[in-house]
Amino acid sequence: MTSHQLPPSGPVTSPGVPESVVRRLVLLACHAPSVYNTQPWAWRLRPDGMDLYADHQRRLPVADPTGRELVLSCGAALHHVQVAARALGWEPTVRRFPDRSAPTLLAEVRLVPAVPPRSAADDIRAVHERSTDRRRFTSWPVPDERLERLAAEAREWDTDAVAVTDVIDRFRIDLLVGRAHQLQARDPDVLAEQEQWLDRRRGDGVPTATVPDRPAPDPSHRSRFGVGSLEDTGRDLEGTDAMIVLCAEEDAPRAWLRAGEGLSALWLHAVHHGLSVVPLSQVVEVAETRAALRHEVFGGLVEPLLLLRVGWQAIGRRHLVATPRRPLDQVLLP
Repeated sequence: MTSHQLPPSGPVTSPGVPESVVRRLVLLACHAPSVYNTQPWAWRLRPDGMDLYADHQRRLPVADPTGRELVLSCGAALHHVQVAARALGWEPTVRRFPDRSAPTLLAEVRLVPAVPPRSAADDIRAVHERSTDRRRFTSWPVPDERLERLAAEAREWDTDAVAVTDVIDRFRIDLLVGRAHQLQARDPDVLAEQEQWLDRRRGDGVPTATVPDRPAPDPSHRSRFGVGSLEDTGRDLEGTDAMIVLCAEEDAPRAWLRAGEGLSALWLHAVHHGLSVVPLSQVVEVAETRAALRHEVFGGLVEPLLLLRVGWQAIGRRHLVATPRRPLDQVLLP
């Protein structure tokens, strides 16, 4: 079996954990964010939980040739399933990369009965309400202590998260985001791949109804998915936006998976507190800007994995069209 093939069939659930519970947990896990809404995960039900696999058939060969963002997306789903399990009264135990001979097997999740936390209802609500709202934030600043609290949530999941508050570093990152936009906007392969994931009507991809309408000729104003139908103006990154960068000491799958868990923890905490999070992955997808981010902002000490902008959405702004999700049976392995 090659590293990009999914594994052969295995046993399904038995009375250890009710199958209805495991199916519901996987369904909640699939609310997790993923690059281009590719949902690049596959799950196998087990008698006492579930296994999480990377589905490399859903990898983006142009934007994500190494699979970094694919594994990071799966990490977000892994964290979602842990939050959902605790909220429904099950304590998860996770083994990450448990079998070297099965590189697509990212994690084994095993469940035992437990008392739900007091936050259970709010945690499930946050899973349902989390979304990627690419519209401009208000100009109200996010206090540094709130930003640091978000970064701390990610760090609890064994990934590094840096709240960027230094004015010079923020300016450098702003320039790098614009540069990444310019380079990708000139790459026909990148543009073709983005087009493939717009309005797919297949339970995945990005609806243009969630893409801001930014027809400005300056590529720094262009959304990565071109011009959508969502009324909005401005750039993807403005001077008043708060920034967090997820990093790691090593650019490797284990770090990517943990960064995805940290991303989910940070994002769900933001939902609890009324903040909006938007990933900006272009700056790490383009080799030139990723190297500049690593050396000019972090002194070559860490590997940047994902840039996040954080802020407050305008009160009374209409709800977004929900991004689609694949039916459960399409993400379950036989």
